[in-house]
Amino acid sequence: MTAFAYKDGLLHAEAVPLDRLAEQVATPFYCYATAALEGAYASYAKALAGLDVTICYSLKANANLSIIRTLARAGAGADVVSEGELRCALAADVAPDKIVFAGVGKTEAEMAAGLEAGILLFSVESRPELEMLNRVALDKGLRAPVALRVNPDVDALTHEKISTGKAENKFGIDLAHAREACELAAGMPGIALEGLATHIGSQVTDLAPFRAAFESLTGLYAELRSAGLPLRRLDFGGGLGIAYSDDTPPDLEAYGAILREVTAGLGAELIVEPGRSMVGHAGILITRVIRVRQGVQRTFLIVDAAMNDLIRPALYEAWHDIVPIRQAPADAARESVDIVGPICETTDTFARQRAMPPVAASDLLAICSAGAYGAVMASSYNARLPAPEVLVRGSESAVVRPRPDYAALLCEDHQAPWLVPQPAARGVA
Repeated sequence: MTAFAYKDGLLHAEAVPLDRLAEQVATPFYCYATAALEGAYASYAKALAGLDVTICYSLKANANLSIIRTLARAGAGADVVSEGELRCALAADVAPDKIVFAGVGKTEAEMAAGLEAGILLFSVESRPELEMLNRVALDKGLRAPVALRVNPDVDALTHEKISTGKAENKFGIDLAHAREACELAAGMPGIALEGLATHIGSQVTDLAPFRAAFESLTGLYAELRSAGLPLRRLDFGGGLGIAYSDDTPPDLEAYGAILREVTAGLGAELIVEPGRSMVGHAGILITRVIRVRQGVQRTFLIVDAAMNDLIRPALYEAWHDIVPIRQAPADAARESVDIVGPICETTDTFARQRAMPPVAASDLLAICSAGAYGAVMASSYNARLPAPEVLVRGSESAVVRPRPDYAALLCEDHQAPWLVPQPAARGVA
């Protein structure tokens, strides 16, 4: 969290005091730090130096156009899983030849959009998908560049809801049928088979599952190359975790060393697709305490952010550090409190029995490491206005996604014509 630090007793985003932003933007709001985004990309570039690798930022973590453009200017490509994300990447000036289109449920329209854009690669996950892509490409008189996603049946040792590389998961082609699928793809006139891909999950903090998956993939790659298949790319996906609490994130230099070791002598062009590790620590959610409520057994800090703004704690029981914007004295007494939102569901809880310094109504809090899977998973549940997003660079700040007003929220619905009051008919004189 080096981009977010206390200065003169106040939490800052780079050189911008967050209490000032709160007065300008109103809470709750997301704040992102350019320095953290650029630093994350630079760390990957350093760790993977010397490899023929394209670093494709995974938009599913945060699809704000300013985030994407900041990373694209640093050198990143994009990993997308929908036509919407593809359009976001293109709108943020990501070069089409640095875009990978993944996902198990691509439609014909999405395939066509990727072909028309001239993307680098489709990551294909099944034989039916391969057959559909072949038809779409032939209809357009094109050949679709493809890497077949292989499911290596590797346990990523992460939360079951974000594991993607085990045999029972819905993703990829199992190893036993991968060679057959590659041979099928190589014979399709609308398919240009270029490589293999894998992705074992998200928030992975142990490098051992990566090594196991990568060794399976590169072993298959070497076997298929020896059999004459024209493979030249290996897409290793993403999934590297970050430290939310006492997690130990994987060392990027060690990750790079594994890639060098398993790909030595293959001559393959490599792709990696980090998401959370690019943006997780680059964003925080600022919220204001509405009131402090003393229950029978617990003290509740009721804040103006809610699970519609940040769903990770409700969905994954995820931990986020929560700190006051105004720094507490080091010797301040701590009290265990529940930090909860205003939505009428018990699951609208950010922290249970969290040790906090004294906090009063109107105080500002920062929910840390919220740059990934925060705003991008938000909703307007309870007809709440989604939180705005602010990007900071040095002493500058800009609202990069404004909070809509209630008129805009209401305009999302079109009332059925028979429900709309009609003007009374005028009588005939």
